[in-house]
Amino acid sequence: MSTRDVLFELGTEELPPRGLDGLSAALADHLQKSLDGAGIAHGVVRRFATPRRLAVLVESCAEYSPDRQIERRGPPLANAFDASGEPTQAAIAFARSCGVAPAELETLRSDKGAWLVYRGTERGAATASLLGGFASAAVAALPIARRMRWGAGAAEFVRPVHWVVLLFGADVVPCELLGRSSGRTTFGHRFHAPRAIKLSTARRYPGALRRARVVADFAERRELIRTGVLAAAAEVAGRALIDAQLLDEVTALVEWPVALAGRFEDRFLRLPREVVIATVQDHQRYFPVESADGGLNGFFITVCNIQSRDPAVVRAGNERVVRPRLSDAAFFWDQDTKMSLDSHAARLGGVTFQTKLGTYADKTRRVRSLAALIGRRIGAGEFVERAAELAKADLMTAMVGEFPELQGTMGRYYAAAQGEAPEVAEAIGEHYRPRFAGDSPPVTRTGQALALADKIDTLVGIFAIDQKPTGAKDPFGLRRAAIGVLRILLEGRLDLDLPEVIEFAAAAQPVSRPGTAEQVLAFITERLRGLVLERDDGTTAEMLDAVLASRPRSPLDAAARLAALKDFLQMPDSHLLTAANKRIANILKKVRLEPGVAVDSARFTEEAERRLHEALVGAGARVSASIGESRYTDSLLLLGGLRGAVDGFFEQVMVMDEDPGRRSNRLALLRDAQTLLCGVADLSRLPG
Repeated sequence: MSTRDVLFELGTEELPPRGLDGLSAALADHLQKSLDGAGIAHGVVRRFATPRRLAVLVESCAEYSPDRQIERRGPPLANAFDASGEPTQAAIAFARSCGVAPAELETLRSDKGAWLVYRGTERGAATASLLGGFASAAVAALPIARRMRWGAGAAEFVRPVHWVVLLFGADVVPCELLGRSSGRTTFGHRFHAPRAIKLSTARRYPGALRRARVVADFAERRELIRTGVLAAAAEVAGRALIDAQLLDEVTALVEWPVALAGRFEDRFLRLPREVVIATVQDHQRYFPVESADGGLNGFFITVCNIQSRDPAVVRAGNERVVRPRLSDAAFFWDQDTKMSLDSHAARLGGVTFQTKLGTYADKTRRVRSLAALIGRRIGAGEFVERAAELAKADLMTAMVGEFPELQGTMGRYYAAAQGEAPEVAEAIGEHYRPRFAGDSPPVTRTGQALALADKIDTLVGIFAIDQKPTGAKDPFGLRRAAIGVLRILLEGRLDLDLPEVIEFAAAAQPVSRPGTAEQVLAFITERLRGLVLERDDGTTAEMLDAVLASRPRSPLDAAARLAALKDFLQMPDSHLLTAANKRIANILKKVRLEPGVAVDSARFTEEAERRLHEALVGAGARVSASIGESRYTDSLLLLGGLRGAVDGFFEQVMVMDEDPGRRSNRLALLRDAQTLLCGVADLSRLPG
């Protein structure tokens, strides 16, 4: 089978760097799906992305889609021929639409009737005839939040498009796309090789661009930058700090990367490490460098998009740019430290947290009270309330105004600078954690109490004003806050009574809304469900449902119950007790038993009733004691001893006795059995 390579390239003005790799992946994925959907065989799909282009190269693409066997049903046989056996007008018209004579049609018979039918082979379409449509559909499907127009045309894209290449082997595939006609002309580096490049074949694309000083493959360029940055740092006796997100962004900004070391004055090293990194990395897109002892050494690595004949000039230019930024940071530090954190905190009353929930001063008061409660429950010590008083103070500092990502971090430094207890300073720095997936939660008890209080207050407050997340929208980051609460409790091994804490937080809100506490608890429980089930450790949804049905008061307690249940289910006869519990649950669902009905042993008429009652009474105290001490595995083992009495009861006793008194007494006995059996987890929710 004859094959050719396919090349599709969009040449644009500089594309947004943070979305470049995602756009490239989406374009390649859509084109591949179009080819696969048409049944067109092909080889490797390679994607390319630089600031000025998005491209896809499909190797060894078949010249035709495969032939397809088709079957078209025509008129019913009864209507296809007249009395003399000649085809009717309906049959003639159907045959004409299929491009054959009526005699070439076949008959389709089934138990539902008989029809004329056309069976034939549809010739596969030429791949070249489909590529233009595939390219247009792929571009239209790109995940672009905002498209723009340019010039007098109606075309819309994320940036103006200057050229389109669409080649099938050595041939141009004609198409109109985004106001441009396709061709074979591309362009290399804007400065090193600005002339047009005519591509003879699709396969020559990567090499032609490489000769024109463009490394078109995003992943290859990323690795070149990474190794270049590390090498440049090593030349100044340091180690580059390479942030993955920054590396991706820099990769999206250059086509011909050249790493170059620069330096700033040592006087800026007196600033907190995070301030220097934020200035160099986040504002200037440079890579900071640290020395062997782990401290910053005053160097940075910039990645240029040009091979300069005079690197010293480029270096000086970058040093000249970063110096005023660091000078501003030093000024902010000096100004902020002239005031105490208490003075900064005093101004929180002028900043709104949320219109209906008050200012940051109001939030601070709520968090202080809630953190004090949590602190008592988890043994946080004496510094919780002081840390809560100062936790949001750095929001009023000039440094955080310039570097919002440093909130909490700067509070820690300012607290330490004014002589606060180390635990207070550390808790202020920890209380936003975990900020994102993979971030570590707070480790100090004070920090844990403060972080929990801050997140729970936000959750409860936003739910109270009925602004809970909907779909993909979560403007207050409540899902992240709920997961943060769970991670702090689970990873910190904190057995905190969540319903108590949430109800306390709800009572403190300026807005009261019925059911808020229950909604927040359900919201957190759903996040717990996601966290547990994504671990792929053998936990099933039914196991988790069984545990949650027992209404554990804390996530840590739920985890302990789940672990015990999983151990119990490994036992050979566990499924028999599960099945018995399910049978009890099914019986009790169908009847209405008054809550106050107690078991009366004097009403027993069967020995099996007495044995079950004695077994429940005998195991009850021990099971309750084990549950009270969180020895859930022991509890389930004790419950396993009830199986014989339960089985005997069902074998020998008619529960729904005609006598109302006996029936009610037996139902009460089953209710007591269910209560005991569901003490750790509702076993009736398990399959079995």
